[in-house]
Amino acid sequence: MTQEFGPTGPVPDGDATQPVPQHWSRPSAMPTTWNTGEWGVAEDEDEPERGGYRGVVMALAIGSLVMVTIGVYGKVHEPTNQAFSLAGFSTGLHAKTWLGTIAFVLAVVQVVSSLAMWGRLPGVHGDGRVAGILHRWSGRLAVLVSLPVAAHCLYALGFQGFDTRVLVHSLLGCFFYGVFVCKMIVLTKHDKPAWLLPVVGGVVFTGLTGLWLTSSVWFFTEYGVSF
Repeated sequence: MTQEFGPTGPVPDGDATQPVPQHWSRPSAMPTTWNTGEWGVAEDEDEPERGGYRGVVMALAIGSLVMVTIGVYGKVHEPTNQAFSLAGFSTGLHAKTWLGTIAFVLAVVQVVSSLAMWGRLPGVHGDGRVAGILHRWSGRLAVLVSLPVAAHCLYALGFQGFDTRVLVHSLLGCFFYGVFVCKMIVLTKHDKPAWLLPVVGGVVFTGLTGLWLTSSVWFFTEYGVSF
């Protein structure tokens, strides 16, 4: 295995969330820092080897399987209609609404930190390490916060579609966790296309945004902001 070198020196192994190191097409294009300036990329770096695409197909297949599995379980499972309770909230619906909102805020932090990490946030400069740490932990916390909500929806309510909003919300719930699993697999692939991770991350954020709009925002609109 050969050591990869970035614009500021050797690139450490094992951190798949950091920008993919590229070879500069000409010396004059090399930036003085990791996150500033524009550079050219050699043509042979634009396309991964064929094995990289096999890994992408595998990630998509597993993510799709997760989507279908969650949807089927939610449909065939007999709902218990028992709301979970959480200290500080008057009802389980209030707890779900606020946990969903916290997950969405953390997802926004993920998007902003990823822009900073890739040097695409105006006015922010640095080596991206702090942004990388913030990106990883905000993502982990967002998923952790969302799990009680997802478990309650599947166990107590199941997959429902008695109106358009509920149907869209149920579909988005399956979609979000399937795409999230796909993203986690993609992160482990070192030969993936350079454009893939930002695209999959954007799709994950879009799915969570849709979930938030069809649940928390709807609840706040109908019943007001309360605990």
